[in-house]
Amino acid sequence: MHAYTAGTGTIAPMDSSTTRRDATRRRLFEAAVTLIAEQGFSSTTVDEIAERAGVAKGTVYYNFASKNVLFEELLRHGIELLATSLQAASDEVADRGGRRIDALDAMIRAGLDFISRYPALTQLYVAELWRTNRAWQSTLMVVRKRAITVVEEVLREAVADGELSDEIDIPLTASALFGMVLVAALDWQSYQPDRSIDEVHAALSRLLQGRVSGLDV
Repeated sequence: MHAYTAGTGTIAPMDSSTTRRDATRRRLFEAAVTLIAEQGFSSTTVDEIAERAGVAKGTVYYNFASKNVLFEELLRHGIELLATSLQAASDEVADRGGRRIDALDAMIRAGLDFISRYPALTQLYVAELWRTNRAWQSTLMVVRKRAITVVEEVLREAVADGELSDEIDIPLTASALFGMVLVAALDWQSYQPDRSIDEVHAALSRLLQGRVSGLDV
C-alpha cells in the first residue's frame, strides 16, 4: 500500500503504522470540524475533540502540536480535497473534448457534491472567512487561493480560446463563481433540504450560462 506525501508530489510506501496514523488523523479531522462548526473554535476543547474522535487526549497532541495547528491542517486538508475535486471535474470534460464553459459547469456540480459530503467543513470555512483576528488568517488566504486558482485557470483558457470575452475580470469572476456555489449550497442544506442536488445544480448552471457564457464574443 502507498500514500501520497503532501507537499512533495511523491508516492511513499505505506506501512501499517502509517495507515493507523492516517486513520487516526482522519477521525480527529472529522471530530474537530464537526465540533468547531457546532460551537465555535474558542468553545471547542482538545478534550472534546479527543472524546468525539474516540482517542486519548495525548493522541491529539501526538498528531498535532496544538489546537491551532490542528485547525490549520484541517483547512489545508479540506480545501485540497475540494481543489482536487474541481480539477478532476474540469479534466474529465477536457478529456472528452468539451467546452470550457462545460468544464465550469462540471466544477459547480463537483463543488455541490463536495459540500453535500462535507457540510460542517464548508460551514466552518465560510464562517472563518469573515474573521480577521485569527492566527491562521494567512493560511486561510493560501487555501482559498488554492481552490480559486483552479477556476481561474479554466476561465483564462476560455478567454484565450475565444469562448468568453476578454473583458471579463477573471480573478473576480472566479471568486464570484466559487462564492456562489458555497453560499447557495449552504442555503440549500440549511433552508431548502427538500431540494435535490440536481435541482440546485440546474439553477446554478442557468446562472452560469446567463451571466458568464452570455459574455461570449
